[in-house]
Amino acid sequence: MDLETLVKKITPYKDRSWYIKWCASFILLGAIAIRSAGIHHELDIILSCIGTAMWGYVGFMWHDRALIVVNSVACTMLTVALLKIFL
Repeated sequence: MDLETLVKKITPYKDRSWYIKWCASFILLGAIAIRSAGIHHELDIILSCIGTAMWGYVGFMWHDRALIVVNSVACTMLTVALLKIFL
């Protein structure tokens, strides 16, 4: 028995949510790279906010409450941080 028959993939492949989740993941990785380099704090927060909003939308598309809650709360907190910076 090969691995392909043992592991059954349940997430959609190459639909709209697939593209959004991968874009969101790369955006979040970019934000983390900026954060670890210690440069441009505002860009880190902006990218993190965009990435979490996109993952929240994927959670909504998948009807996954955990993804919706975690990413909605994270996006809200990051938006508050942006408002504190720019206002």
